[in-house]
Amino acid sequence: MVKIKGIGAAAGIAIAKALVLEAAELVTEKRTVEDPEVEVTRLREALVLSEAEVRKLKQRTLEQLGEEKAEIFEAHLLVLNDPELLGPVEDKIRTESLNAEYALQEVTSGFISMFENMKSAYLRERAADMRDVTKRVLAHLLKVKVQDLAAINEEVILVAEDLTPSETAQLNRSFVKGFATNIGGRTSHSAIMARSLEIPAVVGTKEILHQVKDGDLLILDGMDGSVLLNPDEATIAEYRAKKEQYEAQRAEYAKLRHVPTVTMDGLHVELAVNIGTPADVAGVLENGGEAVGLYRAEFLYMGRDSMPSEQEQFGAYKTVLERMEGKPVVVRTLDIGGDKELPYLELPKEMNPFLGLRAVRLCLERQDIFRTQLRALLRASVYGNLRIMFPMIATLDEFREAKNILLEEKAKLAAEGIQVSNEIQLGIMVEIPSTAVLADLFAKEVDFFSIGTNDLIQYTMAADRMNERVSYLYQPYNPAILRLVKRVIDSAHAEGKWVGMCGEMAGDETAIPLLIGLGLDEFSMSASSILAARSQISKLSAEEMRTLALEALSCGTAEEVARLVTQTRHHSSFPM
Repeated sequence: MVKIKGIGAAAGIAIAKALVLEAAELVTEKRTVEDPEVEVTRLREALVLSEAEVRKLKQRTLEQLGEEKAEIFEAHLLVLNDPELLGPVEDKIRTESLNAEYALQEVTSGFISMFENMKSAYLRERAADMRDVTKRVLAHLLKVKVQDLAAINEEVILVAEDLTPSETAQLNRSFVKGFATNIGGRTSHSAIMARSLEIPAVVGTKEILHQVKDGDLLILDGMDGSVLLNPDEATIAEYRAKKEQYEAQRAEYAKLRHVPTVTMDGLHVELAVNIGTPADVAGVLENGGEAVGLYRAEFLYMGRDSMPSEQEQFGAYKTVLERMEGKPVVVRTLDIGGDKELPYLELPKEMNPFLGLRAVRLCLERQDIFRTQLRALLRASVYGNLRIMFPMIATLDEFREAKNILLEEKAKLAAEGIQVSNEIQLGIMVEIPSTAVLADLFAKEVDFFSIGTNDLIQYTMAADRMNERVSYLYQPYNPAILRLVKRVIDSAHAEGKWVGMCGEMAGDETAIPLLIGLGLDEFSMSASSILAARSQISKLSAEEMRTLALEALSCGTAEEVARLVTQTRHHSSFPM
């Protein structure tokens, strides 16, 4: 038996024979043509055929998975009709007398390379969309028949280099029990589709395509991110039992979808979801999220060559607020810098961008960008329960300046006769130690805090969380971090304000008991973590967790804290 490790992209366990997908041979050879207009016509005909196929896929996805997932194919349709992409292809055909397939491959390869070299994982994985569309058009130009995945009629686990959104949308979950790929990540469209279809998936294995052949028996564990090749009978029996336990657990979680998040002794907390696009709201609602705790507005600015207009931003914010139907939506203003870049801003390179001109610092310097976003947010505020949050606040002066700009834009809109809600809460992210230390003063001026633990931990421990050599210092349970969290929560509560957390720590099963004990009001996490967290919290006693948190604050190391939580679990009723 061989164990192949990857990234768990969609939860669940599958046991079935492998079906290895061989990539269609789409070889493009450079040819000089006598009549470029014939090639332009061939290209346009291939685009028409491709568009018809994508529209069918979009309709099928709409019927099976709903409007949100069908939006993936709307993006493909935009690519197929994008003059900034197709114009250069036609120009290349005409000016260099090239065959259509070679010109298409040359131009799209440049775009794909650009996406793949971006630091944002979200944007790198958008390269898959471009590859998917290019592959479809090339198949028509080369007259190559692509495998029909919808025709699979026996139980299998697919093994491939990658699965495009188009391929994933064709999968029949009655027969395709799971899939494993060499490349990909949790935020790729194929992974998102797999979670919607409830098909277990493991991606990013790097080598599975070279290790598995058709007919091999596989066990795929989407939680652990592993694939077992040709397991023995004892292992098969073990995983069949795990599969039954997982499915029983899912059935229990499903009962909690519309239940408030309350501890055993009656303390209610709010479980919210972190989102990046309006399409992500479906996951919030499907998993029983009580709010959007972090809407990362910067995704509106990425993957393009110019700033989004006020109207475009207004449309996105309005959509999210309306779909949440009055539930709170916390929108973080533009958080660019560090590992998130906007090439069209042409900002100077910095020695240490994580400590440089980023987030609210950039917005205060480039007020033209900031004011446009604030106007869009204020205009959208009448369509739901909007809360606005400034990131990377280090001083009271920064918060006051940002707030004053918002109030100026609100007054301008009123003068224009545009309605704005008077119920907007205004808060800050606490991700810099100076802000946590002065939380008692900030709490007098803000409406809420949201603790961004990803950055708070790296700044407190002086350890770059992207640097594997110092990753051991990324310690969410370190007593120094817990003491800062306690200070922020206590300071807010003293002023009658609420505190959320939108970093990875909020959904961490070891941290949740500690955060309940410290008094955190709102936990914001990935949609897929909501029901497990709700189940865990329902089995906790807030009173017991307060005692646990006090003990943890007196520990000396992160390891001691983790051990304390584990020991308490073994001696009480609360789960992990």
